[in-house]
Amino acid sequence: MSSTQVSNEHPAPVPSAGTTETKLEVVVIPVADVDRVKRFYQGLGWRLDADFTNGSDWRAVQITPPGSPCSIIFGTGVTTAVPGSVQGLFLVVSDIESTCAQLRERGADVGEVFHFDGVLRVSGTDGRVPGPDPEGHSYRSWASFSDPDGNGWLLQEVKTRLPGRGLSLDVATLTELLRETETHHGEYEPTAPKHHWSGWYAAYIVARERGRTPGEAARDATLHIEGAPQP
Repeated sequence: MSSTQVSNEHPAPVPSAGTTETKLEVVVIPVADVDRVKRFYQGLGWRLDADFTNGSDWRAVQITPPGSPCSIIFGTGVTTAVPGSVQGLFLVVSDIESTCAQLRERGADVGEVFHFDGVLRVSGTDGRVPGPDPEGHSYRSWASFSDPDGNGWLLQEVKTRLPGRGLSLDVATLTELLRETETHHGEYEPTAPKHHWSGWYAAYIVARERGRTPGEAARDATLHIEGAPQP
C-alpha cells in the first residue's frame, strides 16, 4: 500500500526468479442497492466486466476502473459485510486536480484536494489539511469520494513512484517507458557489443516495472546483454 510517509522508506527487494506472483485482482465491496451502485460506477467510466446471477438470492457484478489491473465485485449474497463499510480504497492518479474535475463531471461528489498533517487516516476527516502537498511530493496529495452506499475511495496523486513500487502499464505509461528505454539504449549502443535491441529493451522494461530507477535499469539491461550476473 502507498504511504504518506516516504522519507524513511526503503526500496523493496526485487523478486527472485523463483518467487511466485500473487497479483491482487479483485476487491469485494458491500452494497445495499446493486443496480444503483452499478449505474454509479459505470457513470464514472469504469468498465463493466460481468453481471452474473444465480437465482434470486445471488448476483455478482464486476467492474474495473480505467487503467487498473484490479477490479471490484459487489452484488447480492456475495458478502455479509455491512453495506458501505469498506473505507480507504486507493485510486492512484497522475494529476489529481484533473481527475477530480473529471469525476465530478461524471457524478461523483469529490471533495477538495487535501494533504495529511503527518499520518494517513483512511476514514473520517481528522488530520486533513486543505490543499495539495505544499512541496508537491508524490504520494502526499489526496481527495476523496464515496459510492451511493458509502464505500469510501481515496485518490492519491503519484507523479513519480518510489523504487520498488513498480509501474502500472497502461498505454500512456508504456509509451512513455518505451521512449525512455529508447533514449537509454541510444546512449549505450555506440559502445555496446553486437546485440539485438529487443534483449536490452526487455531487460530495461522489466527492471523499471520492478521499481528500479532509470540508471539502475540501464545497468541491469547492460549486464544482461554482456552476460554478467545481476544483483
